[in-house]
Amino acid sequence: MKKILVVDDEEKIRKMICDYLEAVGYETVTAVDGIDAITQSAIENPDLVVLDIMMPGLDGLDCTRRIREKSPVPIIMVTAKAEEADKLIGLEVGADDYLVKPFSLKELAARIRAVLRRTDSFSQSGKGEKPTDIISHRDIVLNVEKMSVHRDGKKLELTSVQFEIFKLLISNPGRVFTRMQLLNAFQENAFEGYERTIDVHIKNIRKVVEPIPSKPVYIETVWGTGYRFSEESG
Repeated sequence: MKKILVVDDEEKIRKMICDYLEAVGYETVTAVDGIDAITQSAIENPDLVVLDIMMPGLDGLDCTRRIREKSPVPIIMVTAKAEEADKLIGLEVGADDYLVKPFSLKELAARIRAVLRRTDSFSQSGKGEKPTDIISHRDIVLNVEKMSVHRDGKKLELTSVQFEIFKLLISNPGRVFTRMQLLNAFQENAFEGYERTIDVHIKNIRKVVEPIPSKPVYIETVWGTGYRFSEESG
């Protein structure tokens, strides 16, 4: 049974979400604000966090940053703001997905299933490393089964979404992927309006993978089209 941490300062909303998630087969734990969320995330080790942005004190954005310092746990951010800029900021600080209020509980559960399915696809893979499990280019080694990336022997921490995108790029050096193609790599129902989220994910991946993020040597931008993994890194 997967454990979901539900974070919202409104008791009614916490109870409503928890009741529904428990009814469809999840275990739930709760936190009443950002500070409590950080504590509960460390204690409970949840499989996923549903996190409201607008909370008193430490808001959802700062809370996500703090959680990301310690854990790659998937985070679905909930916001009352529909502006694209606000959504992109949420992704930039480390959220895996977002929902805009008001939303249906059925949609929330569907998003949770999709995010957890991405994570489980790695943890439930067969034992033993096959040659195709290891992808290496110059000083980068990606292990598909272990969902790990190392550069010069140092482990790099990527979220499940970031790993999916990076795996697709590094597996096809030189091939140009459009933003829509990269979006389809981790989102089952990709829509054109969400294409800009890829730019945020690529920015975050570069922060982790590139020696100098402002001067990328691995992930190249193909202006007007998308991105590719540099063949020169092979």
